[in-house]
Order: sequence, then structure tokens, then C-alpha cells
Amino acid sequence: MKQVNHRKLGKNILRLSLIILLAFSTSLSAQEGDPVNGKSLFNANCAACHQLDKKMTGPALRNVEQRLAEAEGLDREWLSSWIRNSSAMVKAGDPYANKIFNEYGGAAMTAYPQLSDQDISDILAYTAEEVPAAPAGVQIADAGQSSGSDGASMSNKVILGALAVLFALLAMALILVRQTLNRFAEAKGVDISETKGTPIWKAFIQNQFLVLVSVVVLLLASGYFVFGYFMQVGVDQGYQPVQPIHFSHKIHAGDNGIDCKYCHSSARVSKTSGIPSLNVCMNCHKSVYEVAPETATAEYSKEFYDGEIKKLYAAVGWDDADQKYTGDTQPVKWVRIHNLPDFAYFNHSQHVSVAGIECQTCHGPVEEMEIMYQHSSLTMGWCINCHRDTNVKVEDNAYYTKIHEELSKKYGVDKLTAAQMGGLECGKCHY
Repeated sequence: MKQVNHRKLGKNILRLSLIILLAFSTSLSAQEGDPVNGKSLFNANCAACHQLDKKMTGPALRNVEQRLAEAEGLDREWLSSWIRNSSAMVKAGDPYANKIFNEYGGAAMTAYPQLSDQDISDILAYTAEEVPAAPAGVQIADAGQSSGSDGASMSNKVILGALAVLFALLAMALILVRQTLNRFAEAKGVDISETKGTPIWKAFIQNQFLVLVSVVVLLLASGYFVFGYFMQVGVDQGYQPVQPIHFSHKIHAGDNGIDCKYCHSSARVSKTSGIPSLNVCMNCHKSVYEVAPETATAEYSKEFYDGEIKKLYAAVGWDDADQKYTGDTQPVKWVRIHNLPDFAYFNHSQHVSVAGIECQTCHGPVEEMEIMYQHSSLTMGWCINCHRDTNVKVEDNAYYTKIHEELSKKYGVDKLTAAQMGGLECGKCHY
């Protein structure tokens, strides 16, 4: 009986040892977070308020676990509780939780109860990574680019120099040929002295037919150029002013895919598209304080773009170091690009919301423009041609349901252009 008990006891001890070993190994694996998955979780949950090396809405999180352990004696259990429900810790009177809460203006951190222990370990593993060194070879690449540009300019100088030498040689050859011909003429006794005749201008004046034809041609050419000049009055196609703060539509609308109507929100409901307020810019740039290195080009460096963001901060009175507004604002005097005459009526909401026309139809490939410019002429003829050629979007469009039925019977067509719906009437745009 005792032997049986000893056997059972031995088995139980073995099972208990295995369970403890398994739990210990599980805890160890949980402690070893995956920084790759942690980066993904950090960007999805934390990046709106935190950066690794810069104070934002919340503190910088590089080596946060180590720093809290050394400075405050707080362990991962405290961090997990804070991440899952910081408000509860503040209400419970936790000293450090209240210190952080008050230090950052009483802004409550979003609770993340859905994050598992492993998720938190992964995030902390990502925050514990060392600061990546600047990629070697950047300066080499820049040097290569500059040398390439220098080489191109050097080759252009060589070509221009060669052309100049060639023309000089040709001129010298012509002079030598003339001198040689003069010597031959003198040797043959040929008189090459120039005979004076009637000046060409006097002969021209004496010929009345040539004078009449010249006057007619001159009047026609002058009328053509004067008409062309007056037709361009008020037409600013290609106008590309320099703005007080450089704004790259290529980066915002192109690389980042921001919808035009996010910034120009009034285009959906108003006559004008509106100039977005700087608060709209700060919705993103409160957190985006620098551009990605790959955004820089040979013409516009990263330092240039970062400097323009600092201009934005100065305009809105944003203290990036303390993450708060100072109240010291400066107006930004944007230069208007698209400007229709006052006697012409144009409604953005009619075209954007009702007709469903894309912004690029009138404004061109905005997503490719580093500096915004007027792409279309915006003349009366340009608008009329568009009304004649563009079929109105009437399918599933309640705005046109009744008028489409009536006009379809009138014209006997399934599709209608804006011109057929009265788009050429003077009173539509001039009233």
C-alpha cells in the first residue's frame, strides 16, 4: 500500500514539474516579444499619440519599460494595467498614473483591453529596439547625383564650346575664301569695285504695288496679334505662383492618397471649394512633424520640407516641444490661383456632388503637381465645349429623374448633354 502511494506521489510530482516547466517556458516566450509584430501593433494603436523618440500628445516610448523600472520601480504588470485601462488607475489614486495624467493636461489615454499579454510584449519589444543608424551611402548617393549633374553641365559646356569654335572656324574660312577670290580677280584684271545704284529703300517706295501689298500684310498681321493679345486678357492658364508655405499636392494627394474633398470640403456643398483652414492641416501635422526621407527629391530636400512644416507651426502658434498651442498666430497670405470673373457664376457643389465630376477634369493631374498651377484655360469657350460634349450623369441620380424623362422624350435620346439641358443658356452662368 505504501509502495502504491509512493508511486502515485512520484507521478504527481512529475506532472507538477512538467506543468511548472511548461508555464515557465510559456512565460519566457511571452516575455520575448516580436518587434516586427510590435511595430505593426504600435502603428495601429499607439502612433496617433506617441513616437519613439519624440514627445507628442503622450510621452516618447523608446525603452519605456527599462526607464520606468529604473526611475520609478514599475514593472511590466503596471505597464499592462496602464495600457488596458489608464483611467481606472488614475481614479484608483495610483501616484505615477496621476503624475502622467496631470503632466499631459488631463488627456486620458485610450483603453486597450483587447491587447493580450503577448501583444503588449511585442509592442514593448519594438520600443526597446535601438535607434537605427543613418543609412550608410546616403551621402555617397548625393555625391553621385551632384557629380552626375556636374557631369551633365560639363558636357553641355563642352558642346557649346565646340559649336563656338566651329562657327569661328567657318567665319575665318569665309574671310580667307573672300580674300583668295579678290586676289584671283586682281590677277585676271577684273574690276570688282562696287557700282553705286538706287538705294533699295528708295526703289521700294517708288514701287506703289509693293507698298500697297506691304501695308495690307502689315495690317492683317497686326490685327491677328492684337486679337490674340486681347483674347488672352484674363486667361491665366499655366499660372503658378509661389505660396508663402510650400504645399506639395504630389505628396498629399498623390503619395498619401488624401481625397481632395478632405481639405476642400466645401466643394461638396458650396459654390466655392474654399481654402482649407490651418486647423485642417494640423489634424495631421500635429503628429506629422517631418517628412519621410524617401519623399525628398534632388530639387526639394527633406530639410526643405521639414522647414515648411515649421512655418505651419509658426502660423498656428504650435509649440512642438511642449505639444501645445501658444496663442501666437500669424496669418498666411495664400495666393489665389483659379479666379473666374465676377460676372461668371460657377457652383462647385452642382458639378462635384450632383454631376459627380472629378476634380482632375478641370484642375488637371493635381496628384502629380509639386506646385499647384492653373491647368485649364477656364474660358467661356472651354466651358461651353464641355457642356456640349459631356453626358449628364442621370442614372441613380434623383436630382435629374423628372427632367430626364421629359427631355428624353423631347430629344429622343437616352443620354443627355449639359447643353441639351440648358447648359448653353446665357442666364445659367450670367445673371
